Amino acid sequence: MGPQDGELHQPEQACGDRFLIDSGEQAGRFALVEHRLPPKVLAAPVHRHTREDEFSFILEGSVGARFGDEEVVAGPGELVFKPRDEWHTFWNAGDTPARLLEIISPGGLEELFRWLDQQSEELSPEAMQQKAGLYGCSMDMEATMALVTKHGLIF
Repeated sequence: MGPQDGELHQPEQACGDRFLIDSGEQAGRFALVEHRLPPKVLAAPVHRHTREDEFSFILEGSVGARFGDEEVVAGPGELVFKPRDEWHTFWNAGDTPARLLEIISPGGLEELFRWLDQQSEELSPEAMQQKAGLYGCSMDMEATMALVTKHGLIF
């Protein structure tokens, strides 16, 4: 697979996704997605999922991540672990584009990313929560907006 392969969704001023390995190709064991973040973009609301763990390997740029009340910033070559059942989110913490590989185990959550990428209109928090619930996810919009304000993020 080359650097131009995979299914790419890249909206302006939002998290883009390049789907590299779908869980359906791996008997559900894992999925691999490249996230592309313009400067200061929040990738997702503060959320937690109950079915899978996520591992983010930073390829380029500076990525901030929040776990509960703790925040970290990771750079190229660093791995950030986002375990199931823990409130978390991540964002581009720098002024240049950031890219990371997201390993999802077991797979399936990438289908929620794909669905969100295909929405042409802005979704209400209620609509996002309803769809996320089908994947065992919950969102905290109050914590999300506090994080956006604290770091001057685009969401």
